[in-house]
Amino acid sequence: MHQSTYSSAGWESWGLAFRPAIPEGMPLLFDDDLLFEDSDGVRPTAVINCWACELPANGCPSPNSWPYYVRTVREWLEFISGRGVVLFDTRRRLKAALSAYSVYRAQGPIKHRFEASTWNQNMGILAGFYKWAKDEEYADSEPFTYRQAVWAFKGQVRRGRVNQSRRRQAKPHVTIKYLDDDFTDIFLKALAGLDPDGERDPRYRGRELARNSAVGRMIVSSGLRSQEYTYLLACEVPLLPSRRTAVPVSFPVPSGITKGSKYRESWIDYDSLAELHSYIALDRAAATFGSSWRPPARWGEPLFVTDADERGGRVNTATACGVTVGVVARWSDSVISR
Repeated sequence: MHQSTYSSAGWESWGLAFRPAIPEGMPLLFDDDLLFEDSDGVRPTAVINCWACELPANGCPSPNSWPYYVRTVREWLEFISGRGVVLFDTRRRLKAALSAYSVYRAQGPIKHRFEASTWNQNMGILAGFYKWAKDEEYADSEPFTYRQAVWAFKGQVRRGRVNQSRRRQAKPHVTIKYLDDDFTDIFLKALAGLDPDGERDPRYRGRELARNSAVGRMIVSSGLRSQEYTYLLACEVPLLPSRRTAVPVSFPVPSGITKGSKYRESWIDYDSLAELHSYIALDRAAATFGSSWRPPARWGEPLFVTDADERGGRVNTATACGVTVGVVARWSDSVISR
């Protein structure tokens, strides 16, 4: 079984009248013979692919999550196939396979074991897959058993079902992993080209030390994801308060760079924000001042942005009489590509 990523590039040469309605970048499964059906009917890989293509409309819009979802079902299929169980087998055989799978992921080879949180996440994905398969009439049964549960919060009572295959796990505050203060300090000094004592390290051969130090401290303080700080614009960095404060400064994270495109708010300490502004105002300006580089002419007219702030900027769209005419565009608009 193989897993590949879909791309519509060159679809015109496939002999189709229309572009396939498959999301770009969607992971798809293929059997070794590249067939999607045989004398027994539609193969499990084809059903999994149908489910995968509907993920963006079924509560999983992030392309970063699609490969994990598909891999979860693929690994389950590979495991049960090795034990003579098919993907849509009888409930009794599926439950027996799930029990064996639970032991395999808990006590099997070390590299294949799951932590409780990972196991629960996998069970959630498989439960969603089998629910979809039953709704689409591919499956008559599923391997999971549920019990009724009641939740009470702030005087409100909710009832629902709990998957019995889930494992107990520690509360979130117990599982959060923090960098030790000593290690964090050494790490940030290393980014700046300094040794553990804070002195210049003559053996260091890195570049952009001010940038590395400023961005590193921002990440440690604010907790931004790699996708978020990679595409964060300089004009989206929050303003530095006029006075030093011990209270963390609000750090809005634009929806265009967050996971799932959902706006969120983080926080950053004053000193880390001050160092970041110092880098933007001095070191970054010094590195770009007087540069004559322009994109190659074959790329077309370069994109110039002026009057930029945290919401958007003025983007050139045409040139008339030697004067660039621009329109105001928001960073969240499709016109701007990060």
